[in-house]
Amino acid sequence: MIASLTGKIIALTSDTVILEVQGIGFEIFISKSVLPTLELGQRLSLQTHLVVREDLLALYGFESSDEKQLFFQLLGVDGVGPKLALSIISNLSIDNIRRAVLNEQPEFFSRVPGVGKKTAQKILIHMQGKIVGGLEGEISHRISQVEDQVLEALVGLGYSIVEAQSAIQSIPRDTPDTVEDKLRTVLQYFDH
Repeated sequence: MIASLTGKIIALTSDTVILEVQGIGFEIFISKSVLPTLELGQRLSLQTHLVVREDLLALYGFESSDEKQLFFQLLGVDGVGPKLALSIISNLSIDNIRRAVLNEQPEFFSRVPGVGKKTAQKILIHMQGKIVGGLEGEISHRISQVEDQVLEALVGLGYSIVEAQSAIQSIPRDTPDTVEDKLRTVLQYFDH
């Protein structure tokens, strides 16, 4: 179908970009983590997937082939449609999704709006053995309970899951492993 598009951004909404390609405007659903970085008039290249339904033709766009592959894997999960799959990709980084699957942490997926405990468990079961790339040669570490509590505190303070994950990954390794110390360090990260 339509595997990729390159064109000029002529409009942005809360969850789509309209890309003009040779005089034709394509409305493409994209990750909400990417939207804030885009500007009108900017040239953009996206990997795309066309979803065809009886009453709908919808294009979904991705910055990388890894993101697109992850989208396809999520679509294979019973109860996960294209909008929910895109929401998962929007709220969780690819590396964190891989870690959650490799470390068998379904609760990580439950943080995404629209993903309940049963769906999170289905995602984990479906994705096991299918996660490749990105973590080769890297020692996968389980997200500690302390980091999990820090993440919940940051989300409670109004930060997005993606912002909170980025901040937690920036914590120096020599920071004491307490919620208070890590939270203090992370809040300093946001002050910069």
